[in-house]
Amino acid sequence: MMWARGDGERGLDMQRENLPGRSVARTPPRVAAFFDMDKTLIAENSGAMFMKFRHARGEVTSWELAKGLGAYLRYKVGVLNIQEWAREALREFEGQEEEALARQAREEFAPQVIEAIYPEARELVAHHQALGHLVAIVSGATRFVVEPLAEALGVEHMLYTRLEVAEGRFTGRVIEPVCFEEGKIYWLEQFIEDQGIELAKSYFYTDSVTDLPLLELVGHPVVTNPDPMLYRVARKRRWPVRIFAPPAPPAPPAAGPAAGPGPRPASPPPASAPPASQPPATRPAASAARPRPDPVEEPGAGGARDRS
Repeated sequence: MMWARGDGERGLDMQRENLPGRSVARTPPRVAAFFDMDKTLIAENSGAMFMKFRHARGEVTSWELAKGLGAYLRYKVGVLNIQEWAREALREFEGQEEEALARQAREEFAPQVIEAIYPEARELVAHHQALGHLVAIVSGATRFVVEPLAEALGVEHMLYTRLEVAEGRFTGRVIEPVCFEEGKIYWLEQFIEDQGIELAKSYFYTDSVTDLPLLELVGHPVVTNPDPMLYRVARKRRWPVRIFAPPAPPAPPAAGPAAGPGPRPASPPPASAPPASQPPATRPAASAARPRPDPVEEPGAGGARDRS
């Protein structure tokens, strides 16, 4: 499995023995808040960011960069087989050391991802955590991108695309299914069963129409920064829509001394959460084209629907 504290670990044992003469304590169902990553927690597409990062390092050509960005656009309009594309793209890492890629991603790429966190998304995550909800990131990206983001937000649970490793090196294969579309549904259903999630009271946040089946799983679907197709669905179904303000851009470097260049200024810290007031919440998309946020409703408070 691929959640909770990293590859291979499982949050709870799915096998519970019911021994004769022993009463088994049942854990009450848990409310969860599931977050997509790109354009939901962060203001960029992490795949496009990683391609640009590798291009800047000279690891991919301009033509390969253009092909990668073109694939992203085809995916957004629903004309790309993302499962096949992901398998082909990830095959490039065959033979590379897992630890080397993890170190490079954490030290050089992850700061860019963390800077892209929406302040309102950070606030929403903290709000659900304060309510005692289980919070999880559900993404088609790999652990090397998702894990630093989860740590920055204090999120323990992650579902992501896993790369197969043998003797410390990538084999060029993924652990099926890839965590996109039907693969994302597969892993999420495993996680829901494992963790005892009550879907009727749970939340799912996403920007993409490709996650429509996941929005339909929960009692509280919330559409964030939606693509045009998902926005039309949200208006039709009167689902709450959130439009997040982009994170502040990095501060420009301070002017150096006239005698010559000085040391490069450190990158600014990630955006922090707004003051601990009630976080903005959602309202039906049909009420406005770009709705202003209002407080997030707690389960059962009305507005969003509970479904069994």
